[in-house]
Amino acid sequence: MQFKDIYGQEAVKERLLKSVREGRIPHAQLICGPQGTQKLALALAFAQYVNCKNRTETDSCGICPSCKKISALIHPDLHFAYPIVKKGDKDTTCSEYAAEWREMVTKHSPFTLSQWLDFIGAENKQAVIYANESEEINNTLSQKAYEGGYKTMVIWLPEKMHVVCANKLLKTIEEPLGKTLFLLVSNNAEEVLGTILSRTQRIPVAPLSEEDIRHFLQDRHPNLDQQAVSDAAHLGNGSLTDAEGSLTGSSDNREYLELFKKVMRASYARNAKQMKEWTEEISGIGRKRHISFLEYAQRMIRESFISNLKNPALNYMTKEESEFVSKFGPFVNERNIAGLTRELQLAQRDIEQNTQAKLVFFDLALKMTMLIKQ
Repeated sequence: MQFKDIYGQEAVKERLLKSVREGRIPHAQLICGPQGTQKLALALAFAQYVNCKNRTETDSCGICPSCKKISALIHPDLHFAYPIVKKGDKDTTCSEYAAEWREMVTKHSPFTLSQWLDFIGAENKQAVIYANESEEINNTLSQKAYEGGYKTMVIWLPEKMHVVCANKLLKTIEEPLGKTLFLLVSNNAEEVLGTILSRTQRIPVAPLSEEDIRHFLQDRHPNLDQQAVSDAAHLGNGSLTDAEGSLTGSSDNREYLELFKKVMRASYARNAKQMKEWTEEISGIGRKRHISFLEYAQRMIRESFISNLKNPALNYMTKEESEFVSKFGPFVNERNIAGLTRELQLAQRDIEQNTQAKLVFFDLALKMTMLIKQ
């Protein structure tokens, strides 16, 4: 991965390059920002740059042995940790998913956590960087670099680290041996353990511009209609993964829209029978998709509230979503938006903590009845 392969993010690229030029590379960096903004690509491009034998002022050469190995994710001094699910009842480490990870990063980037879990067949299991991963990381980084450059540990989604794992890494992150580089790539820095945060230098990554997203989509889908590409770039709202999902017509989002319509209509009508039927329907789609639905519902609440400003440029919706929101939007206002969002967030938290889905969703529907007419 080279910096030239990354769309936009010029300020972040320059910050990373400047740290090398000045010889002031922080040993632990937290590259953080919204999903779909190429944070993992930036981390890999930086790892390739610092280990490149023939780097220029602006990029790695891309052709030296080190660059080729890092690009293929087979460099002996490049290591990864990422959320996984256990295989059976035994302790599982990221090394057992190394082949899948290599394929996902090299062939399917950018990708979301949900896409990664689908790729490894995680079904409805919760992905974690398990406690025993800390032993693997500490042992790996205690050894000398094979090729004399930086030993680089990329931790994708450190907010998914088990607290025991995070605590066991504190000393290694604070006082690494030799030329060791930690690159933590986070979608939500506020969920990272505070003691980890305090030991890293934060590098914020902003949402992408519509122009950068459009260029990305045009390169990935050269045969698609340009108007569709432009619409998807807008709907992406700064995220490559969201834009591509919109472009390819995510069937999940269409299903989530129908579920969102049903619960809001049933709650507005205070129809207990319909709320119960909705609860039975949504309970059967699986825990991982429950979380995705609740995230989608939070977005739709936001879009509904924004639609009241009568400025279409501020909304990021499909045609079907816009048609529903044109009627539903007025019911989301200053009096209830905070409450609606809070209840959806609480429901998401409960689902993530494995609370029984039927209880969570029926309770959510009941609470919507009290909020939707405020």
